[in-house]
Amino acid sequence: MRSKFYTRSFLALAVILLVSSFYYLPYYVSKPGMAKELEPIIEVENGNEEQGTFMLTTVRMGRANIYAYVAAKFSKYQELYPVEEIRSENETEEEYNVRQLHLMATSKLAAIETAYKKAGIPIHYHYNGVYILNVLPDMPAHGKLQAGDRIFKVDGKEFKSSDEFISMVSNKQEGSEITLTFERQDKTKETSIPLKTLKETGKPGVGITLVDDKEIEVEPAVNIDSEEIGGPSAGLMFSLEIYNQLIKEDLTGGYKIAGTGTINSEGTIGRIGGIEQKIVAADKAGAEIFLAPNENGAEDSNYRAAVATARDIKTDMKIIPVDTFDDAVEYLRSLD
Repeated sequence: MRSKFYTRSFLALAVILLVSSFYYLPYYVSKPGMAKELEPIIEVENGNEEQGTFMLTTVRMGRANIYAYVAAKFSKYQELYPVEEIRSENETEEEYNVRQLHLMATSKLAAIETAYKKAGIPIHYHYNGVYILNVLPDMPAHGKLQAGDRIFKVDGKEFKSSDEFISMVSNKQEGSEITLTFERQDKTKETSIPLKTLKETGKPGVGITLVDDKEIEVEPAVNIDSEEIGGPSAGLMFSLEIYNQLIKEDLTGGYKIAGTGTINSEGTIGRIGGIEQKIVAADKAGAEIFLAPNENGAEDSNYRAAVATARDIKTDMKIIPVDTFDDAVEYLRSLD
């Protein structure tokens, strides 16, 4: 009898633990992710090889269940964020993931622009349409369009920018219907949507947030296989790896070089989140140098936070402040 009692109690406890693990709290938890070598995932056609390695660094971010919440409370390098600090108002989990993947795609484009410009190689652009980031609830597009769709025609006519798309739609009357041609999962579809005045602009619209979707055409060709990594923070390291494969010299100098930072087409490096967790991840991967956004010497810069974390975990990894792509290249060329 006692054996049956213990068995039933164990099973009941197991069921409770299993069910509670699927109950999510209104928080996201971030923790140290990985430091991933870039040479295997970035390939420039006939690119030059390198003796060292460039590495992107990541944080692991996900919804917190009760166990993840408790673990984060007692872990120095895990952080809790209320949902509203991570996701935009009315943004679903799916839309958040789509936005992160698009930020990664934008980061790739800026990295290619920066690297090829620095190498003095011409760049050509191809415009694809507008990319949907969010579909607003209680608006005409809800249920007809979804995050990740790419619109390329309005009433059968193509457009050349998001501004032109907005103009084509907003110049029509509220209540009139427009036909949008879009692509979803490699399939072309059409839908007719009535227009409704948007509170934010006072002009007719369908109720979506969008960005331009364009491709860069370069020679030699470059391919970046980032899989399902999201966000814009790999921009700096992408651009360094691409540039290093384009030029004859090897900027790595045989070192393991990690880093983080957004980058724009002008080569300016921007602030990112989770710098502390990324320092931990880079140290575990054996990085010898870490490039951190300096933010022009701001008191709360990523660089200062990175230095404090490096000191705390007692790593020998050098933390280097960089404001621009040129700063990073100049430092790397100074290495023995």
